[in-house]
Amino acid sequence: MFQFFKRRSAMSSQDNSTPENGTNNNEPINPQDTVNNDSDFVPSGAPEHNKNNDSNPDDLHSRIAELEAEMVDIKARANADMYNFQKRVERETDNAKKYALEKFAGSLLDIVDNLERAIAAAGTDDHLVNQPVIEGVRLTHKSLLGALEKHGITVVDPAGQPFDAEHHQAVGIDPNTPAGQVANVLQKGYSLSGRLLRPAMVTVGQ
Repeated sequence: MFQFFKRRSAMSSQDNSTPENGTNNNEPINPQDTVNNDSDFVPSGAPEHNKNNDSNPDDLHSRIAELEAEMVDIKARANADMYNFQKRVERETDNAKKYALEKFAGSLLDIVDNLERAIAAAGTDDHLVNQPVIEGVRLTHKSLLGALEKHGITVVDPAGQPFDAEHHQAVGIDPNTPAGQVANVLQKGYSLSGRLLRPAMVTVGQ
């Protein structure tokens, strides 16, 4: 009798665990029943294709022509910049060559001045005018001036010329000379390839 009620209770528990629709919760699920077709899936926010958004061929040709014109202009500007750069480098190199000896040449001018003073002093003494020593000084002075001139250094000797403030330095007035004219050259000036190394010291008429 006890075993009958126990078996009856077990059968009732089994009936209660089965859903009313007759399906078993432990039955495997078919993936095809739960996954949508990829062809029907559209991501949220994805842009829709619109044939009206395609560019007009005429607009494309016009844009290409504009870009080509811009490239021609950029190329022309680049060529002009390169040309100017090359000319500037050539000019700076040429100036460096011309004025490389400027400082050295300036130091030689004192030697030229001393030789000229020696020649001028000997010219006032009859006993020294024809002496071999003075003749040697004259030859040395002449050779030095020739070497300087060979390297583009020339003498600025404005005796009797109009006064030029850019190349002459007035240190006195001579009332017996016409106004604005150089009366005497106290010290000669020198220039290097057209660039003034030292102005000439002069007196000017008033």
